[in-house]
Amino acid sequence: MEASAGTALYPAHRCKTIYLVRHAQGVHNVEGEKDFAAYKSHALLDAQLTPLGWSQVDTLREHVTKSGLAKKIELVIVSPLLRTMQTAVGVFGGGNYTDGASASPLMVEGAGNSGRQPISSLNCPPFLAVEACREHLGVHPCDKRSSVTKYRTLFPAIDFSLIENDEDVLWEPNVRETNESVALRGMKFFDWLWTRQEKEIAIVSHSGFLYHTLNMYGKECHPTIAEELGKHFANCELRSMVLVDRSKLGSDTSTYNFAGKIPAGLDMPSDVADKKQAEEASKN
Repeated sequence: MEASAGTALYPAHRCKTIYLVRHAQGVHNVEGEKDFAAYKSHALLDAQLTPLGWSQVDTLREHVTKSGLAKKIELVIVSPLLRTMQTAVGVFGGGNYTDGASASPLMVEGAGNSGRQPISSLNCPPFLAVEACREHLGVHPCDKRSSVTKYRTLFPAIDFSLIENDEDVLWEPNVRETNESVALRGMKFFDWLWTRQEKEIAIVSHSGFLYHTLNMYGKECHPTIAEELGKHFANCELRSMVLVDRSKLGSDTSTYNFAGKIPAGLDMPSDVADKKQAEEASKN
């Protein structure tokens, strides 16, 4: 009997579970829905969340807490834009920050005109800002980030060490990144995840980045799965996926595998013994 074409089996240490989240509603989403030309408005530079967006954050936070997901996540990777960082710390961060706490806050009070209380970095996973999961680069000011210096004052406990330049040198005012370029950048980003030891990772990113990257992966899937992958994300939507290492990008070591035969002893499998007996009988 041959294995089913509809299933695949991979060693567990060559798989990661990733939780993909699109940021909550931003002011650019509201203005862009009214008039698409608003996306080119410099008034929307590095757009922040709306009050409705923060309500979406609170709802998703309640879900990840009640479902137990909050305790499983080992790392939160976030696109370094205001709206994604607000979403990430609001959903996956600690509780309200208290002055004099032993650790810096994830977000200071009122960051990005939020009107929100400071958020603690205690009892939550670490947060890492990564430029590779940003939205389409260029033309739209809402997709241009602020300086890392500014972000560090607003989000003291987010790790910005992987960002090479203080100012945004990737965004260009007259050139918009192509859909194909976004998808290829996204696939390289997912390959990069295999440099991380964490097995359960939340990624807070953007509609265009997620849509074009997942559609590229969908080209290798059954049409039904491709359709499922390729749907646009709603604001503050979360989807869980399994990322499979098919090219030995990650570690060859499993945490749970056990070599066996300790103590050593005779352990010839019955099917091997049957084959050996048949071979010996054929010689006689």
